[in-house]
Amino acid sequence: MKRARVLLADDHGIVVEGLKSLLEPEFELVGAVQDGRALMEAAEQLRPDVIVADISMPILNGIEAVRQIRKKDKQVKVVFLTMHPDVTYAASAFEAGASGYVLKHSAPSELVIAIHEALKGHVYVTPVIAGELMGAYRKGFAQKTANVELTSRQREELQLLAEGKSAKEIALILNISARTVEFHKYRVMEDLGIKTVAELVRYAVKHGIVGT
Repeated sequence: MKRARVLLADDHGIVVEGLKSLLEPEFELVGAVQDGRALMEAAEQLRPDVIVADISMPILNGIEAVRQIRKKDKQVKVVFLTMHPDVTYAASAFEAGASGYVLKHSAPSELVIAIHEALKGHVYVTPVIAGELMGAYRKGFAQKTANVELTSRQREELQLLAEGKSAKEIALILNISARTVEFHKYRVMEDLGIKTVAELVRYAVKHGIVGT
């Protein structure tokens, strides 16, 4: 029987090694990357069946990377493996197209199950937050994330700014001009009612655009 092809995305090498040991007996591991932009490139090149991704990664966070991957490939399944036991993060993950949400400390007992459920077309939510998440959906709150008014490019630039990169560095990464970066930064600040870059960084951390 053909084994499902799995791509890993996590910026902690020790986590990746642990995941390899956990998943190799049942799945074909096709690669491992350490940031969101590398994940987008690897997903396009390797065409995995399942992506197992962290949320907090440098350059581009996992949720935004998956959102963009799923625009091009609706078939790939995604299971987020994260430290965040937060309904807001989980809601954003599923809104981006995820099939599973597992906490890192639960990976040994839940991750393989979550991947199999995703491959069957089902959704898996770690029991720790499942009840709270369903309650949030019933109340209509879960998908009203605070950063929905930002475009994908704005979220990319906001993460890079929050990570301390200069306008020139961001321009090189995104292949745009530094002047465009500055224009977008001030446009976002104006739209969000934010006065300083420090406030912009706090916003990015609070809403999961960049990890703490």
